[in-house]
Amino acid sequence: MTQSEIKRKRAESILKELIPEALSTLEDEQLKGLFVTDAVCHKGRYDADIYLDKTALTDTEISQIYSKLKKVKSYIQNYCANEEGWFRAPNLTFHFDNLLEEQNRIDKLFKKIEKELKDA
Repeated sequence: MTQSEIKRKRAESILKELIPEALSTLEDEQLKGLFVTDAVCHKGRYDADIYLDKTALTDTEISQIYSKLKKVKSYIQNYCANEEGWFRAPNLTFHFDNLLEEQNRIDKLFKKIEKELKDA
């Protein structure tokens, strides 16, 4: 692993910790309850994709949360920069993560296959 990859991984780890802290300081209950599943910094650490868990959220709630996140994005970036002492925080882009849903679906399929094999 090169030095730049180590710095990128460290920044990703820090963002996964700081973003939930920043969200918890807000007054909005919808944003306080969001769970960060992953953070991926791009080369140079100027941009970062933040993946949020969308379990138990409807499509309308997701669109509301997107609009709220757009409004508080600069606050979250400033919070991260101030807490970590960075001169500039990465530009954050929020996405909802389907990984947990896909993982649960695959687990159900494996259980179904296992049951069918036992019955056969």
